[in-house]
Amino acid sequence: MRSLFFLFIVHLLALGSGKAVFKNGVSQRTFREIKEEIANYEDVAKAIINLAVYGKYQNRSYERLGLLVDTVGPRLSGSKNLEKAIQIMYQNLQQDGLENVHLEQVRIPHWERGEESAVMLEPRIHKMAILGLGSSIGTPPGGITAEVLVVASFDELQRRASEARGKIIVYNQPYTGYEKTVQYRVQGAVEAAKVGAV
Repeated sequence: MRSLFFLFIVHLLALGSGKAVFKNGVSQRTFREIKEEIANYEDVAKAIINLAVYGKYQNRSYERLGLLVDTVGPRLSGSKNLEKAIQIMYQNLQQDGLENVHLEQVRIPHWERGEESAVMLEPRIHKMAILGLGSSIGTPPGGITAEVLVVASFDELQRRASEARGKIIVYNQPYTGYEKTVQYRVQGAVEAAKVGAV
């Protein structure tokens, strides 16, 4: 992903220079040419905005979102609810008389949430509320029973690796933003397994 981002930045810098950009030997339009083309759509964009904000389609987005939330519910990737939502929006856009409304075949990942539970056994029995998220690593059918080791980071897990063997690792990582904190959900089980945690 970083390499794509780098190429995108390089491409934008080249466009910003006002010089023709070549890709696969074919001259691409300059930033100035693209800017001029976009400026030609100013009246069309204003008309669309006015229709959506002040005209007969005022609040249409909220109404349609409400319809999806109230009648369809969660729309997980690959789910029947997602297909139902797509069909509803497809029909709505056709009924609105929009041009070129069509569906396209796409491949998407599909994940289904299974049964999930967690119970603290000591110092007292306490059922805990948990939520399995997309692509979570599952436990064996019989579950896992073990002591818990709480760590704040992968670095702390490495420092306490000898204590982690045979234990359940809980990451008590302060939320500092999705990009940094999501790594504990995505890689947490893998990193724990590397030091022998269950």
